[in-house]
Amino acid sequence: MMAGRAEGHETEGAGGPVRHVPVLLDGVLSALSVKPGEVVVDGTFGAGGYSRAFLAAGAKVIGVDRDPDAIAGGQPLVEASNGALTLVPGRFADIEAHLASLGVEAVDGVVLDLGVSSMQLDEADRGFSFMRDGPLDMRMEQAGPSAADVVNTLPARDLTRIIGLLGEEKRAGQVARAIEQRSKEQPFTRTGDLAALIEKVVGRSPKKMHIHPATRTFQALRIYVNGELHQAASVLGAAEKVLRPGGRLVVVSFHSLEDRIVKKFFADRTRTRGGGSRHMPEEDVPPATFELVVKGGQEPDESETQANPRARSARLRAARRTDAPARDLDIHAIGVPHLAEFKGLGG
Repeated sequence: MMAGRAEGHETEGAGGPVRHVPVLLDGVLSALSVKPGEVVVDGTFGAGGYSRAFLAAGAKVIGVDRDPDAIAGGQPLVEASNGALTLVPGRFADIEAHLASLGVEAVDGVVLDLGVSSMQLDEADRGFSFMRDGPLDMRMEQAGPSAADVVNTLPARDLTRIIGLLGEEKRAGQVARAIEQRSKEQPFTRTGDLAALIEKVVGRSPKKMHIHPATRTFQALRIYVNGELHQAASVLGAAEKVLRPGGRLVVVSFHSLEDRIVKKFFADRTRTRGGGSRHMPEEDVPPATFELVVKGGQEPDESETQANPRARSARLRAARRTDAPARDLDIHAIGVPHLAEFKGLGG
């Protein structure tokens, strides 16, 4: 499914349009249980929807975003916050370093809204979507190799693995070979051009006419270009280290790949027994570093998905930090696949 960090929909207020309402806001606030004076990291600041709610609850907020446009767009909120909001440009996986640079040793909450934001999807020049033709870019940080560099450079065998694993595209091999052949004749530069080629290869399903054939490939390229799964897994480990005992980690994901990583991370960190059957003898397990706050995954209700269709795939998971020592993290053990290296990418 196509991932999208859905900042939400505009609503009308007495003074005109109100800022975007972020997905699962009530669920996030309930799981975070923020109190006045607490310090919260909004790891994916975006349009600032969550941060506004945290500030309104009396929290001090450290907002992180790798997109320069998000940092620039958040400056009015910084000025209006009277020192309660600090914005940091950078990747959320580096929150340990970000907090250290601010002289902050531990925080009360970390909130992550994974995926690409609505602002990025809606801006054709960013090249995240084929719905509006634009440069084949997809870079959240607006720096480093682009999606065009990837499709015009990597061989079909690497593209097949990327498209198959990150896009879950069943015809990944055919798509990859077609991309490789065409790129040798004429390099790809536009989203519309690549989408048209993929549509010829995959074709339209009579049962899924509303889903464009290029959806899965574009998702895969965006995730790969920005190292999204690597970043998502790494920030979970970083959050484990910066949260004080009793602090909460709240994660909203928008597609199954990221949600599985979050689910596996929490399952491992809340586990108190290992084995115990005749096939798997009991083993020593380190003390649990988290306790679940939300059992399973919370999804948006019907009213929210009707108001904001991009929210329909969202799932919220949350846990409370214990006082057990943080553990080392193997990101591949919780679901990050091994993929071809491409120098300078977000992973």
